[in-house]
Amino acid sequence: MSDEDLPGRLARNLRTLRETRGATQVQLAKLAGVPRATWAHLESGAANPTLSVLHRVAGALQVSLEELLARPKASARHYRRDSLPMRQRGAALLRKLLPDPLPGMEFDRMELPPRARITGVPHTPGTREYLACESGTLALVASGERFVLEAGDVVVFRGDQKHSYENHGTRTAVGYSVVLLAPSF
Repeated sequence: MSDEDLPGRLARNLRTLRETRGATQVQLAKLAGVPRATWAHLESGAANPTLSVLHRVAGALQVSLEELLARPKASARHYRRDSLPMRQRGAALLRKLLPDPLPGMEFDRMELPPRARITGVPHTPGTREYLACESGTLALVASGERFVLEAGDVVVFRGDQKHSYENHGTRTAVGYSVVLLAPSF
């Protein structure tokens, strides 16, 4: 661990840890057994605390010394397009939108080339499905009824019935399918 901007990191981490706990400097200083002025000095980034003070502060916050001094970690993870599961279904390219499964839900991005049609798979009874059109024109046929979606349109339908997706346009249509599976007891 580099000591580059160590006091600044300590200050940032202390403020963040204190604020996420909804505590004041006075409350945590008392808990740590240090003067409030010492705590304020630590949070300012100008302090050079002893190991004993750091140990008491970590104890008051219930974290390790390492966590007090660690570089902040990103609270996000970037997934490249290629890392998300994709599958070809007929002429359509289907890609999962989320890297992690959500119980009872499916999220897919669908690319349907011009003049292509794919048949949807009926889900268990009670399933609801949402189809949103991002670009181009998508048609949904559900139990014989036809819905034409332009960019920005959404249709909600029972996902437990026969359905298909079509692109009668001259350019690739892109849509998003969200399936809320019926609970299985």
